Amino acid sequence: MLILSRNASLYSTSRIVLAARARGHQVTVIDPLDFQLVVARGKPSLYVGGAKAGSYDVVVPRIGASITGYGLAVVRQFELMGVPVLNAAVAIARSRDKLRALQLLSRAKLDVPTTVCARNPAGLDRALQLVRGCPAIVKLQQGTQGIGTMIANTPQAAHALLETFWAMGQDIVLQEYVKESKGRDVRVIVVGGEVIAAMRRVAKKGEFRSNLHRGARGQGIRLAPLYRKAAVRAAALMGLEVAGVDMLEGKNGPRILEINSSPGLEGIERASGIDVAGAIVEHAEVFARLMAARTRSIARRKNGTTDAGLAKRLDG
Repeated sequence: MLILSRNASLYSTSRIVLAARARGHQVTVIDPLDFQLVVARGKPSLYVGGAKAGSYDVVVPRIGASITGYGLAVVRQFELMGVPVLNAAVAIARSRDKLRALQLLSRAKLDVPTTVCARNPAGLDRALQLVRGCPAIVKLQQGTQGIGTMIANTPQAAHALLETFWAMGQDIVLQEYVKESKGRDVRVIVVGGEVIAAMRRVAKKGEFRSNLHRGARGQGIRLAPLYRKAAVRAAALMGLEVAGVDMLEGKNGPRILEINSSPGLEGIERASGIDVAGAIVEHAEVFARLMAARTRSIARRKNGTTDAGLAKRLDG
């Protein structure tokens, strides 16, 4: 098993390593930036430190936002080489783009906070009306862990924030502030189409962002069926095998904020007492077997040796 991570000592990475070794797996951790990609006719390959990368039964990507572009290239290369990857490159990219993710969720009729994307200051007043005025949330499309998420308490503040980021060439979304959430949200871990753990996060005093990295408190919760169903559907729409789904508790039920393809495990394992890393490794085993079986089936069809064809030949 290979884990793509920038730092083997990170809590989430080390927990997955320990869980995998406890189940008898050989585990390697490699920084995605350490790979060299070789693209040649019919022979995609990867090198690390000048030597050809080893063979792996499954790859578990932990691609941070700071290396999204190159990290996705490495994931795609493994896919081209036929190596099972737990979270495909297209699924990671889909979830990493906040606007694209919300577009997919809304098309599937999942509830999301009203969100406006614009690049022209002339339409900003109307955009603020569409998100029910101020306070409003201003987000970078590629932010993570609350970085790039701000609150505009007045129209003047919204204008200043958006015009500043537009001048820097940043893509920004303006989002409705869900007042009833009161600095709280729900983080759900979905693995292989099943809810593994859930917690409620409460922002510290004076902070509207409920990220644990920003001092929020996490408490394990038993997830209501409506929230469970929404989390599973959201992960499936992104195409993610492992996902962290963040939801607000709205007046009419769950309102999905975003989906994380590399959710942190420390906060939710401590809050819920659930071995999330173990669940990820267990699913990676199943996923690798399924992908290997699918590859064998495709190979047999290409060679004209399906089970039925092989039986006929043997009988003949």
